[in-house]
Amino acid sequence: MKHQLIQQAIKAADEAITSEDFDALMAFYADDATLDIKPGLIANGKEQIRKAFIAIAEYFGHKLVVEQGEMQIIQGADTALVIMETILTVNDQAGVPARITRRATYVFREVPDGKWLCVIDNSYGTDILAGQREEVLTAKIE
Repeated sequence: MKHQLIQQAIKAADEAITSEDFDALMAFYADDATLDIKPGLIANGKEQIRKAFIAIAEYFGHKLVVEQGEMQIIQGADTALVIMETILTVNDQAGVPARITRRATYVFREVPDGKWLCVIDNSYGTDILAGQREEVLTAKIE
């Protein structure tokens, strides 16, 4: 199923982010992809996206873990909208591990060889409308 291919691509991208394998991560994106870094700041193209993920890894002290939660995929022709929970495990300001759940939105495009590539990566989902990143700590890790 095509949706299974998209789910597998997202899982592989999350694993690449967690392991900081940025070469593998770039295979997830189309050449003309856009990444929403934070409200008002975007990265265009693989070179900028790669630099952004390196900075994100540094920001989180190289301890960011990314996983998927619930996922819905809406497909029309060669385009798919993915609405999903992205679960981040990070250290909070006190250095205590915490989980953050975001309701992300992604847009994928199917390329001629049947592979699905991310063209828009918005891990903030509709929270971007608030103009700020209010992350909800859903659970402290003990």
